[in-house]
Amino acid sequence: MKKILLILSFLICSNAFSQILSSNIEKKTIALGEVNHLVIKIDNLHEQQVISAPKNELLPFHFEEIKDSIGQNANTYERKIEFAVFEEGKFTIPELEFKVDGKILKTIPYEIDVINTAQKADQINDIMKNKEVKLDAKDYWELYKFYILAAIAVIALIIAIIMLVKWGRKSKSSPVVATNQTLKELDSLKKKKYIEEGNYRSFYVELIDISRKFITRQYHLPADVLLTDDLIEVMKQNNTISLDNEKVVEEVFLRGDLVKFAKTFPDQQTMEKDFADIREFVKKSSKDLEFENLRKDV
Repeated sequence: MKKILLILSFLICSNAFSQILSSNIEKKTIALGEVNHLVIKIDNLHEQQVISAPKNELLPFHFEEIKDSIGQNANTYERKIEFAVFEEGKFTIPELEFKVDGKILKTIPYEIDVINTAQKADQINDIMKNKEVKLDAKDYWELYKFYILAAIAVIALIIAIIMLVKWGRKSKSSPVVATNQTLKELDSLKKKKYIEEGNYRSFYVELIDISRKFITRQYHLPADVLLTDDLIEVMKQNNTISLDNEKVVEEVFLRGDLVKFAKTFPDQQTMEKDFADIREFVKKSSKDLEFENLRKDV
């Protein structure tokens, strides 16, 4: 009798100081996406800590944890989990382990049946009706301002490129640029002192070469490839160069051809005059072009 009382006392004391784990699941059959609840409770902790999986990581893969709250005091540990499953079928919540003072406590496994409650014939209605929202100009601006600004920037860039190309071409081929360039070439020829040294052949070769390039650039006539007689004929037919300038070009070019083939030997005065006449022709060329433009406008 004493032995039985001793054994009973020992069992009662053991149960009084051991931890008790319990678990409860709200539903074992749920619809797709329906929220279910699992509650796990451990009693008789006697201020001992409970070690388990971190929040939102207790349930296996298919179970989407929505809320995982843990409450613990000196004697009780309680964990409440809200979850949902978004696939049809049978899914198992396995034994879940909790460690208390080196001892492993396990829950019982639960099998959850997930069903699709919607039928093909069911009409699916929106929870709320769509609202029509009226937008004013400010709202549209806020929505599309980056696209509008980007489009404006692209258009401005294209216009700038076109203007630069046109301006560049125009400036390079403008009458003033061609005139100034040729005047510099003539000044360089003057500094070579061909006239003072009587080197008439080199003088006329370079003078006519400069003049031919100028006529080609300024009047867009093929002076750089035509023979002198052909060039004179083209100038007269073209009627772009004034009569006075045509006469200067004709006289200097014909004299240059004679010098080139040693058929004439001009003196210093003649060379000076030819240089001055060509220089004046270059300076007056812009007036020829202005007159030509006016004639076209009329």
